[in-house]
Amino acid sequence: MAATADPDPAIALAAGLAVFGLPPGEKRPEPGWQRRCSSDPAVVAATWRPGDNVGIGCRASRLLGIDLDRHPGKPDGIAQFQAVCDRYGQPWPDTYTVRTPRGGLHLYLRVPDGRIIGSTSGGRSPLGPSIDTRGPGRHTGGHLVGPGSRIGGVPYVVIRDVSIAPVPEWIADLLALPTAAPAATA
Repeated sequence: MAATADPDPAIALAAGLAVFGLPPGEKRPEPGWQRRCSSDPAVVAATWRPGDNVGIGCRASRLLGIDLDRHPGKPDGIAQFQAVCDRYGQPWPDTYTVRTPRGGLHLYLRVPDGRIIGSTSGGRSPLGPSIDTRGPGRHTGGHLVGPGSRIGGVPYVVIRDVSIAPVPEWIADLLALPTAAPAATA
């Protein structure tokens, strides 16, 4: 069996993303990952460990990641997202896209300053079932497993290598968090 190369953060850095090392073969970050997240190649090189998977910090990258899952026995996230686009009469966003190991997709979209978009999972996304979102949030933001990472030996692969598009207004409106907590009533 041929050896596979270690995941390389350079792919994500070239796309203008802030990265951090995820434990080899893992999706879940270690505590404090937000402090290690950087878009500076010198900082990343100084802290990178051999074998690390590539984590993408959504807050540091001003990024919304739309995760279209494909899991046996569950709705197809890609088909669900196409149905949402059709329902709103909107095109599929033409943006940087990564295929996940199970055949799903990660759509990368830039969040403009002033928009607060959080993260959702477990079927709680307003976009529908089998669609999770990772956003910059209010405080720490979410993360994505980035291109070049491997889970179970299968890589995350860039399949649409274009500039990261701004999040379409209709998606931002669906996912936006309130800008301030509501006032308490007496």
